[in-house]
This record gives sequence, structure tokens and C-alpha cells, in this order.
Amino acid sequence: MSMGKPLPHDAAPLHVTGQARYVDDIPLPANALHLAFGLSTIAHGRITALDLSAVRAAPGVVAVFGPEDFDEMPDCSPSAHDEPLLSTGEVFYLGMPIFLVAAESHLAARKAARLAKVGYETLPALLTVDDALAAQSRFEDGPVLWQKGDAPRAITGAAHVVEGQLEVGGQEHFYLEGQVAACLPLEGGELLVHSSTQHPSEIQHKVAHALHLPMSAVRVEVRRMGGGFGGKESQGNALAIACAVVATRTGRPAKMRYDRDDDMMITGKRHDLRILYRAGFDDNGQITGVEFTHLFRCGWAQDLSLPVADRAMLHSDNCYHLPHIRIESHRLKTHTQSATAFRGFGGPQGMVGIERVMDHIAHALGRDPLEVRRANFYHAANTEAAPAPPVGQITPEAPPADDSVDLTSRGATAMQPRGTVPARAATAQTTPYFMPVEDFIGHELVAALVASSDYAARRRAIAEWNQASPILKRGIALTPVKFGISFTLTHLNQAGALVHVYQDGSIHLNHGGTEMGQGLFQKVAQVAAGVFGVDPARVKITATDTAKVPNTSATAASSGSDLNGMAAQAACIIIRDRMAEFIAAKHQVKPETVCFADGLVRVAGEAYEFARVAMWAYLARVSLSSTGFYATPKLQWDRKAGKGRPFLYFAYGAAVTEVVIDTLTGENRILRADLLHDTGNSLNTALDIGQIEGAYVQGAGWLTTEELVWDAKGRLATHAPSTYKIPACSDRPSVFNVALWGKPNREDTVGRSKAVGEPPFMLGISAFYALSDAIAACGPGYPALDAPATAERVLAAVNRVRGHV
Repeated sequence: MSMGKPLPHDAAPLHVTGQARYVDDIPLPANALHLAFGLSTIAHGRITALDLSAVRAAPGVVAVFGPEDFDEMPDCSPSAHDEPLLSTGEVFYLGMPIFLVAAESHLAARKAARLAKVGYETLPALLTVDDALAAQSRFEDGPVLWQKGDAPRAITGAAHVVEGQLEVGGQEHFYLEGQVAACLPLEGGELLVHSSTQHPSEIQHKVAHALHLPMSAVRVEVRRMGGGFGGKESQGNALAIACAVVATRTGRPAKMRYDRDDDMMITGKRHDLRILYRAGFDDNGQITGVEFTHLFRCGWAQDLSLPVADRAMLHSDNCYHLPHIRIESHRLKTHTQSATAFRGFGGPQGMVGIERVMDHIAHALGRDPLEVRRANFYHAANTEAAPAPPVGQITPEAPPADDSVDLTSRGATAMQPRGTVPARAATAQTTPYFMPVEDFIGHELVAALVASSDYAARRRAIAEWNQASPILKRGIALTPVKFGISFTLTHLNQAGALVHVYQDGSIHLNHGGTEMGQGLFQKVAQVAAGVFGVDPARVKITATDTAKVPNTSATAASSGSDLNGMAAQAACIIIRDRMAEFIAAKHQVKPETVCFADGLVRVAGEAYEFARVAMWAYLARVSLSSTGFYATPKLQWDRKAGKGRPFLYFAYGAAVTEVVIDTLTGENRILRADLLHDTGNSLNTALDIGQIEGAYVQGAGWLTTEELVWDAKGRLATHAPSTYKIPACSDRPSVFNVALWGKPNREDTVGRSKAVGEPPFMLGISAFYALSDAIAACGPGYPALDAPATAERVLAAVNRVRGHV
């Protein structure tokens, strides 16, 4: 069985030898044009004059396109049709494209783009959430409100209350390969687009729409990306459209590649936000009611801000049962880059808020934050643990049945762990959006990590060490993860695949997922090989191509393996069953007695090589090609009401991080990280461990070193590696232990695996709260640490707790 084996990434030899071909490596005809945008130099204003004569006269320039060159300005938006390719007279952020240059070389295009003379009427710019709130500048009529129970009354009646706010910064994707696209004009007005994109079908749709072509006239191909992290879900639209427009108008191939500085100035980042919270709790730290207000800075265009902010609300519970909760979400429009998808897609922002509440409660009670977290966990899967804390005589807004779902009617079996009282009926508590949590494994997973990481002894040792160390202070934190898997826009939860078995037994595999370094192609190849019982090396992995598999969803929401693996498996099973019926008929046995394994087809006591049976089937005119399709079951979601089942299942994990801080400078370092993550039956353990390690480091970077800074005029000051600090090799923990939970998914996913792209990103939250723990050792005050926890912020928090009265 090839599924689960720790095989290397399919392109690893190509990567290390430099043979892996990216869009910028594709040879283009000698007459190809190179494109660059001219960018606005103010955050908000009207263009009063646009003189492009010097641009047109610059060496190497072939064509220049301004807004007057379009009868209808192409739209680049993935959602609200509010992102014109070029400004149509008003600029909405500093870095907005206002004209397009086509030249003989990349350098010539970039140099020429800087020669324009642009006159502006400067208008007031809304740069912060406070600015946007004051102006009531938002993307929906008002805030989105979801609630369960009666949080205000629950908080009022609680024994203790904490409240505060948390500033959470954004994050630059910093993919190694920048945004790039190329377009080749074909006969009959058709186009071939190469794009570094996570969403080939969206590129196809936007290009077709811009040029008034049917989608069938536009073919998009993606072999690989040099990283994506969500930044290539919608941000590549502008480049592909620009290339297609120029290729169509000039009849010449066109390519566009952002320089790193331009990339960071033009493209969106992770949404930053402010979280306001108020929570009531009892003497054990169990939350009786909690309120959150999310103030999201979305930037100038809607992009994917609504579903991102929704997913933050959907993850505001993380691993905790919150019987009374109110979440208010503001999606605020500002004159900054349009924030976009980023690994976790809002989930990290929601999770970091509830973890702040847990940390604050523990500090108020003088208890280990892990105790408080465990006290609020959901019931274990298929069990009924301690009852929810009483809240006076409050009657929940929703009927009790919504929060206690009888699993016996679903065919579940009650499993009673040691030390709990047997329940009369197995029940599942529900999330703030009323989805039953039937698969919660947080209790046993955290217990396993506590033991393997020696958490208790290390916490005692750290307390003793801090007592004796006046300058350096250590901290430790264990934070869990519960992350929902599926697109919240239900129709996106579908995938297709195309599989051919050739007469020599080689296999051609194509599906709608894209490869951005995560190993998706290798995983799906292993799935296909497992169905046919052959070595994965026999499976040829081919570029994602809209001409082969149509109407693909983005490779996002951690759904790549789940969706495309199931679609590929379905296609392979159809072909295998045809081969089985054929060979069984030859031997006069039933098809179900045919076995495909170890490169052989066994039937009626005989064993034939897979290739031989493929040839026989071909000669017998048996079809050896099939499409496969998969649609995720069980989903139903009403986003306006905030109720339903938006996810098929949850992926779980937990991390222990130990840090040290210098109380004189705020400098800090991660000393050790212990991660235990739930991948179900892993499709490839080596690739999954790599994903978990990378996700943790990227998550820790978001909350510690990666700081985005805009000046008072709306200019992004941190627009290059010299000013924006992603984690380096030296920033990784010197002790870095990663283990897989390794128990099968209870849902019928491919191989009973679980998604692994996004969920481990939130393990990095433990680094942030370990820093808070270290700061708390400096004085009696609560650290109230903001993110990213740069050295300056750590030092400010140290001084704050020391000065607490």
C-alpha cells in the first residue's frame, strides 16, 4: 500500500538541481513583451493629470496603456467586481496600478514605469480601523453578529470578569517565487496562460471576462508555484489579465513579473485586526459567557475579506465549549492594500483571541493557563463529561436541543474514558454556530503531549529558574488547535480528476489541485498508485490544466488532498473495476476476486504484471481512461444566521513552546517546541511532518517578528527583506520535536486522512503565549501583550507589569 509511506516530494531532485521549471523559467518566443505597472504615489486622491509621453518614449517601450485605452476596464476582483485593472480616475491606496507598460525587457518596462508625470488631488485617507469606524467605512451595511445563549447576562452574573483588547498584526506571504504570469496568443483568438496561481479556474474566468471570450477559449496551466500561502489565490488575477490584454492587442506573447518591492507594495497581506473581549468565569476558570468584537482592517477592496472574517468568527471557540457567546465582526474599508487570503484564512485571528482570554483568566486566578484551558474543553468524543457551568436562571436564546445533540440517533457508540461517570445518553456540545462537535480528541491528545514534553516538570523548573534569574526570564505555554476543514462557501467543496492508463501500464494523472511545494501531487499520486497496486513511480504527475479538469476550486482551505485525492481515487477505481471485470471474465470468476497489489494483478491463482493486463484490456477495447468527481458531503451553512455545519470535520493539534526573554532589551528566543498534530491516517508522513514544522515556524513568525508598518501617508515602510523580518533558520527552536497523532479520521476521507496545510499554523500561537508567560514572571501586572511581539513590544510589556500597582 503506497498511501502513508514517507516518500520524498516528487520534484525534490528537480528543486535541488535547479531543473524545476517555474513560470519565469518557461522559454517564450523571442518577440515576447515584458510588462510593468505604473503605481500611485498617494493613498487616496483623484488623478488630475496623467502625462505618459516620457514613458512611451523610453528605450525599449512598445506600448503603454492608460485608462483611456479601455472601453470597459477589466475587473480583477474575486468577489465584488470592485478591483479595476487600472485606476479609473481615483486611487485608493499607495501602490495602486494606474497605467501599464509593455517593453522589450523586464528592466526596460520597470524603468519606463517610473517616468510618468501624474497630478493628484489628494483626499483624506482612512488608514486605521479607528479612521474607518469614525467614517463608517465598511464592506457590509453594519457589523455581522452571531450569538448563542445570552452572553451579557452570563457575564454579569459571573463570579469573575476579565476584559481587554488585543492588537493583532498582519503578515506578508513572502513566497519565494513572486507573482508572475505569461500569456501566449494562439490561433482563432484563443489564449494559453501560464500563471503562478492557486486558482487556475479563477484566472481562466477573469481573463475570459476581461476579453469577452468564452472560458473554453482560455486555457490556464500551472505546473508549480514557489510558495503560495493564500497569496496566490486571488492576487495573480491582475498579472494574468494584463498579459492577456497585451497579447491580444499586440499579437505577441506577454509576461509580467513583480519585483519583490513592487510585489509587497501592490499585493494584499493577512488581515490585521483589533480584538476586544469581555469574559465571565467561575473560580475554576470555566467560562460562563464571553463577548468578542473583531475590528478587521480589510483595505480598499473587498477581495476575500467577508469569508476571512467569517472564519475568524467560526474559530473564536477553538477547543472550548462556550455556552453563552456573542461575536460582533466589523469588516472595515481603508485606503491600504486589500487584505487577502493567508494560511488559516481568518482562523488564526479567531483562535488567538480566545487563547488571550484563557491566558488572562489564568493570570487573574493565579493558575496554570493549561488548567484553565482544559477546564473549558469540549466533551471528549462520544462522551458526556462534566456539565456546563450554571449561569443563574438564564434561558439560552436557542433551545437546549441545539446545544446537546443526541448521538444515538446518528448511530454513534458511546465511549467512556477512565475517570468519568457513565452518561445516560451520549451527547455532543455545539459550537457558537450550533455545529455538534462529535470528534473532539483534545483531552487525550493534550494529555499525550503533556507527558511526552514533560510539561509539568519543566513548568516547575522554569518557575525556580526565574526566581534566581533577575535579567533573563523563561516562559512556557501549551495551546491547542481545533480547525474546521471545508470551504465555507459550500459549492467550492468539489473536485475533478482525469486519469489515463496507457497500454504499457504507465499512468497519467491530472486533477484540479495546484502544487505550491506542499507535496499535493505526490500525495495524490500515492492515492492513485494505491488503487492500482503499483509503485507510485509509475504514476506521471502532470501540470494542473483547465483544459483537462474544468471548474476547479482553489487549492486552499486545506482541501487539496481531501478533494482532489477523493476525485482521483474515484477515477482510478472506475478504471480498475473495468480491468477487473475484463480479466475476471477471461478466467470465469467474479470481479471482486481480482486483486491489484505489488505491481501484479492476481486472479484465479494466476499473477500477471499490471502492464500486461493493461495491454490485454486495450486490445480488448476496454476503456482505460476516466474522470472522477467528489463533492464533500454533510455540509449546510447559513452565514447570515451564523448556523449550520460549514465543516466536514475538525483537525486537532497542540504545541508546547518554551522561550527566554532579555528583560533589559526585550530580545527573545524560542528554546524548544514540542508539537503533536492530528493528521488522521497520514497520506505521507514525511510530507506531513514537513508541513507541520513549516507551519509552526510561519505561525510563530506572524506573532513575533513579522511586523508590517505603514507611515502616516499610507506608504508601506516594510516592503523588502531588509525591513520585514521573516523567521530565519537561526530562529527555529534548537529542540524541535514533532509527532503525528496517527489515528484515523472518523469521516470518510481519502485513506481516512486529515488536512494538514493550515491547521498546524495555529500551533505557533503557543510561542506568543510563552512570551506572555515569561513577561508575567517580571511583576504582578498582566502582560497584555500585542502581536507581533517584537523586542520593543516585549520590553514595553515587561515595564508595564513591573510598574503595575
